[in-house]
Amino acid sequence: MTQAIVTLCTCPDRNTAEKIARLLVDGALAACVNILPNVMSIYSWDGKVESAEEHLLIIKSSTQNYQDIETVIISHHPYELPEIIAVPVELGLPEYINWINSCHASK
Repeated sequence: MTQAIVTLCTCPDRNTAEKIARLLVDGALAACVNILPNVMSIYSWDGKVESAEEHLLIIKSSTQNYQDIETVIISHHPYELPEIIAVPVELGLPEYINWINSCHASK
C-alpha cells in the first residue's frame, strides 16, 4: 500500500483554489481537497516582510500521485514560487487512509 500524504498549498484567491482543487479531484490525483479561506500569511520575499490573505488547500492523496499533483499546481498557479509542501500521514483511521489510497485507482 502506498503512503498517504497531506499536501499544503496556498492560493491568492478562491477561484484559483477551487480550480486547482477540482483538477486534482476530477483527475483522481487527490481523494479530497479542503479549502480554508482567509488565511493570513506573513512571509519573507525578496528581502522584505510581506503579508497576504490567501486560501489554503489541504490535499489528501497518496505518495504515488505527488509528482502529478505538483505538476498540476505549478501549471495552474499564478505565483512565481507556489507553496507545495507534502507531509506523510503517520496515523489515521485505517478506513479513511484506505479510501485516500483507493481514489487514484478509480479513474
